[in-house]
Amino acid sequence: MPEATGSASAPPGPGDRAGGAPGTAEPGPGARAEPATGGGLQVLPVTGIGEVRPGDDLAGMIAACATLRDGDVVVVTQKVVSKAEGRLVPVDESDPAARRRLAEAEAARVLRRRGDLVITETHHGFVCANAGVDLSNVASGWAALLPVDPDRSARRLRDGIRARCGADVGVIVSDTFGRAWRRGVTDVAIGCAGVAAVVDLRGEHDAMGRPLVATEICVADEIAGAAELVMGKAAGVAAAVVRGVAPDLLRRSSVADEIVRPPGEDLFR
Repeated sequence: MPEATGSASAPPGPGDRAGGAPGTAEPGPGARAEPATGGGLQVLPVTGIGEVRPGDDLAGMIAACATLRDGDVVVVTQKVVSKAEGRLVPVDESDPAARRRLAEAEAARVLRRRGDLVITETHHGFVCANAGVDLSNVASGWAALLPVDPDRSARRLRDGIRARCGADVGVIVSDTFGRAWRRGVTDVAIGCAGVAAVVDLRGEHDAMGRPLVATEICVADEIAGAAELVMGKAAGVAAAVVRGVAPDLLRRSSVADEIVRPPGEDLFR
């Protein structure tokens, strides 16, 4: 996952709203956040966060670098969430067996193997490569593990951002997953708060009046994928703001409860 690089921006000065873009005058702390406007979606990279280390106030770092409004959805990469939460472990990256042992230790069970690749189910219920263990964009000799509870991480970030800049935002923690039967990877939601994970349209009718019997839209994954277009994999952008999400999609939510498919519904395991 990408992370921000370079020096962190200076905190807002007097007259700047916490959460305003550095150097941009905004209403002072405690001012009412602006409501989201219509007219389609905007996807805005959050730059200037800087290197994230264990124990850092990630919510404060994001709020200091982004002008946020009520109804915005902040998408944050798993890598910086894991760093801030101290989910880093030493690993000999020159030893494939050491990396494999670490992935197996993080897995609830191993589903498939091919060479050094291990497809696992994590304790969260995610099916992914190497239990989400990642050596990219971390210091040499270290690996990042998935957050223990990504939904809880999203809730904490949401509460922290609201406390610092007054904006009522949704938060998605994103990670990069492959997809069965399709080449390439895309960002998906592994945790969310304040924005719908899945919208169930079963029982509604399509444009021709036919009833929908199986349509469930994974909104959180769609938003995570849109945000990744401005974050990239090597651009050093750890967060993005998706603006213009429909207000009725801003609600209590959970990836664990809404997106992870229960074993009884799984046709392939």
